[in-house]
Amino acid sequence: MQVFEFDTVVIGSGLAGLSAAYHSAKYGKVAVVTKSQLDISNSYYAQGGIAAAIGKNDSPQEHLRDTSIAGRGLCDIDAVEVLVNEGPRRVSELIELGMQFDKKDGELVLGLEGGHNQRRIIHAGGDATGKLVTSFKLGKVLEQPTITPFENVTAIKLMKQNNCIAGLHAYDFVTRKNIIFKTKAVIVATGGLSRVFLRSTNPYTATGDGIAMAFEAGAKIADLEFIQFHPTALFVPGKEAYLISEAVRGEGAWLLNEKGERFMTDIHQLAELAPRDVVAFNIYKQLQQTGNHRIYLSLRHLDKNEIIARFSNIYQQLKEFGFDLTADLLPVAPAAHYMVGGIRTNLDAETNISGLFVCGEAASTGVMGANRLASNSLLECLVFGKRASEKAAKLSNSGCQINEVEPIYIESKNEPLYLEMQNEIAELMSENLGIVRNAEGIGKAIERLSEIESKFGDYQNEYNLFKIKNTATVCKLIAQAALIRKESRGGHIREDFQKENTDFEIHIIQQKNNDIQFEPVRK
Repeated sequence: MQVFEFDTVVIGSGLAGLSAAYHSAKYGKVAVVTKSQLDISNSYYAQGGIAAAIGKNDSPQEHLRDTSIAGRGLCDIDAVEVLVNEGPRRVSELIELGMQFDKKDGELVLGLEGGHNQRRIIHAGGDATGKLVTSFKLGKVLEQPTITPFENVTAIKLMKQNNCIAGLHAYDFVTRKNIIFKTKAVIVATGGLSRVFLRSTNPYTATGDGIAMAFEAGAKIADLEFIQFHPTALFVPGKEAYLISEAVRGEGAWLLNEKGERFMTDIHQLAELAPRDVVAFNIYKQLQQTGNHRIYLSLRHLDKNEIIARFSNIYQQLKEFGFDLTADLLPVAPAAHYMVGGIRTNLDAETNISGLFVCGEAASTGVMGANRLASNSLLECLVFGKRASEKAAKLSNSGCQINEVEPIYIESKNEPLYLEMQNEIAELMSENLGIVRNAEGIGKAIERLSEIESKFGDYQNEYNLFKIKNTATVCKLIAQAALIRKESRGGHIREDFQKENTDFEIHIIQQKNNDIQFEPVRK
């Protein structure tokens, strides 16, 4: 068992983790722990861009308004104010460091996406913003002499004493050694959990590990019932879902039903650019009516050369699937994309456990409400990653001690069982906790997830069995919150409670060994 000592340990290498690590480097020694390679994350695959009020006719107040409308009454306004007011400064800092965003005639090009009432999405490489920004930030992180990366190392357990962080227990897949990180601050930036569904736009690493770990340690989890399904992921039977950015609809693409008709124009004033929950739900209804698995996205009416220039990466990727972005009707259907809730934090990204911070998709800062506004996610990474690092730096050594650690190991004979159980859970979640839910299906999911959680709950030391239990726990948290929320709002739609209910303008809080709590929204 190896033992290291750092001032701050960051778990995750998406934009939130890299931002937190970069800013933490000014204050001491930093470890960046990631269970795969440093360049594999949801951030890396983000096609859209970064939403920020930097246009001449834009303002933070306008950005706040659009965010709040998309969030369906569940946004904590003070958190949104932090996001929209500090966001432009964080973007400016990136540019000052040398990040090149797309420009035309010397001015930043601003894109339009769903839920935004004006163009405020900055992008890089057309549709490769996540890749380019994350790679740029990773380069800056690797230049810092005080940062040490740990690739192929998975976080196992937060180590605490008297409700304060003492360290992190991790496992190195390559050396097969257990690692203890002694630290006064852990910043969780582990991303989302959309891979617990059968059809997802996320990389294979997005399985909710950070949520499970934080819940086990006693952190509060909020709003986990809200899962955002991206409306337009390519649908090809037998193939992974491939995300087709909302920015494509921002440039004028149409959604067409089986008859070749636009159907969003009669549903919402923004038509194809309505908030994601509205678009995904109405695509779902089209699929239910026809019994088909896909509708169509069409760019045939748009300028071919402009589309290829703006979306060169998507154009090339679709060619590999056998489609022409500019000429074909593209078969699309919603896919699990973003975890709207997460580990509950305050405005400094700190949890109810001293020394434990969370930023990015893993966090519930109060910004997203019931439905994330497009391209707010990368901005949230920048804003709250910096805030987490600054608050963590102010912590004094608490004197918390690390207790004796039970080592973890991997038995390869359990890997087939792990894959079998992951597939069963994914089918269970997709069938009962997809875009539309009801009490009967949610109850069925809770019953089976409880069985799995109980069966594998005692296997804390073998990695595959430990992961099965963790996945069941996280999915059960989603299901329990979904059962309690007897309404339809944002990324949570109940066919047995089809309208919003003002009684549920609350955050649902889950904490280990405690009854479910309700927290008022900060208006």
